[in-house]
Amino acid sequence: MPTYIKSVTFDCRDALVVARFWAAALGGELDEDSTADKAYVEAPGWGAPNLWFQRVPEPRTAKLRMHFDLRAPGGVPEEVERLASLGATVKETNGDLTVMQDPEGNEFCVEN
Repeated sequence: MPTYIKSVTFDCRDALVVARFWAAALGGELDEDSTADKAYVEAPGWGAPNLWFQRVPEPRTAKLRMHFDLRAPGGVPEEVERLASLGATVKETNGDLTVMQDPEGNEFCVEN
């Protein structure tokens, strides 16, 4: 039997800030015991991995080598606007693909 992804873990400066963003962005549930040191977001529905956020003392020093690609069923401009209202920023736009950053600068893409 193959293995599966239980959760994706993010190292960050403030776990609660980043977890709140991703819970709102993906429609997940932020665990009520979440703090700035550790936070957990349960993925909506079945099958998606949960997200775990943990405070680490060292700053990020390079670009992440893995990122999320988010599908925007209502259209990229509308989703980019929604995510920006939650605290994300636009890094660059390339046609139907927009590269954004979460509140701590972790990159992700929004596409059709």
